[in-house]
Amino acid sequence: SDGTNTTHFKVFRLAAYGDSAQLKSFYFAVVTVLYSLIIVANALLIGVICIERRLHEPMYLFLCSLFVNELYGSTGLFPALMFYLLSDTNYISLFYCFLQIFVLYTYGLTEFINLAVMSYDRYLCICYPLHYNNIMTPQKICVLILLPWLLSFMSHATVMSQSLQLQFCGNIIDRVYCDNYSVVRLACSNTTLINMWGLVVTMLFLSCTIFPTIYSYVRIIQICLKSPEETKQKAFNTCIPHIASLLNFAFGCIFVILQSRFNNADLPPILHTILTVYFLICPPLLNPVMYGLRMVKIRQACKKVLSV
Repeated sequence: SDGTNTTHFKVFRLAAYGDSAQLKSFYFAVVTVLYSLIIVANALLIGVICIERRLHEPMYLFLCSLFVNELYGSTGLFPALMFYLLSDTNYISLFYCFLQIFVLYTYGLTEFINLAVMSYDRYLCICYPLHYNNIMTPQKICVLILLPWLLSFMSHATVMSQSLQLQFCGNIIDRVYCDNYSVVRLACSNTTLINMWGLVVTMLFLSCTIFPTIYSYVRIIQICLKSPEETKQKAFNTCIPHIASLLNFAFGCIFVILQSRFNNADLPPILHTILTVYFLICPPLLNPVMYGLRMVKIRQACKKVLSV
């Protein structure tokens, strides 16, 4: 089409809200409880790590950054989700759609880089215990905390600036939130460049996070095999929550990618929705619980703060 008789849409319709009218209030209650739990759990641990001077060590500061990111990502989804479950409309403006995409994608990239930084920290701590404090200077800690945020914001700002210039010939998104893949598919113009850039950024980030993480854990396992029982136990206690949160988040991202690329007509709509929001609900909910329970110092600090 030459574009003369084409409608250029300025709003999108989030079709996944569909006709669940009779269940909307139930879903709203569930979503509100989940969001409240995420806020309380993450805010509690952020507060505890900030207040408690004993926790001002690299490992806990990186954890604090992870919890801030969990709050950021879930806030990109939940308030909008609650709004659409309460209101009769399921239309979203171009601006808010792209704002949501920006928040959710930067959350995802920041989470992956954060987890890679944490595996690097564990690697240094377990493999080079005597040099750890010399390597992990306050300046380096600051850089490693800010780096995930800066990298993800800068790389995604480029994709956003390209996507915002598109004109759209369709406006139906089969999700409860906006995602770049669904939106770009609705464009009238050629999106090859955006798709290529998105793919390059994704592959670059994954290779720069997954491979160093795997290397770190291979080295940690090698060291642990030669170490006394006490060292093994200590390494085990700090590494298990990290591996669990990494796998949990990776599974969530795989669900989203598979949902985007394949036809989901056979899936019940509610299951389809749960799989697409998994990465925004389960990590923010489970990570604070897991770290809070598994890490002795955090557990003691929580008891101390809560008993005041």
